[in-house]
Amino acid sequence: MYKHIIVPMALDHGIAETTMEIARTLLSEGGQITALHVHETPNNSVGAYVDASVMENAFASAKAKMTDRVAKMDGVKALTVKGHSGRTIVDTATSLKADCIVLGSHKPGLIDYLLGSTAARVVQHAPCAVHVARYPG
Repeated sequence: MYKHIIVPMALDHGIAETTMEIARTLLSEGGQITALHVHETPNNSVGAYVDASVMENAFASAKAKMTDRVAKMDGVKALTVKGHSGRTIVDTATSLKADCIVLGSHKPGLIDYLLGSTAARVVQHAPCAVHVARYPG
């Protein structure tokens, strides 16, 4: 059983219910679940053409969606951060001293074989146990 579990969530996918159920099963009594959304901002070459207020409004909107989504989940803390998904999930787990990450993964496509999936990056670099739930598609 784990004391602090990170559950990464993409706000545009319905995967969170299954990964949250897995996290609750693995959580020890009195433990903490942190639902994490990583908001990826445009890279510098694209960001140069996007007004800073647009990017800040997009982040604020994502943060509000995440807070609303988690509000219905007892005992779950919402956290929204900016960064690259794979790297930021690992960095957040490290800084929060999480002992487990539970995340969903889709069937890899061609681009995943070339660049790697977020789940693969997390598994390779996480400082703790990682449970991956596979989803069709």
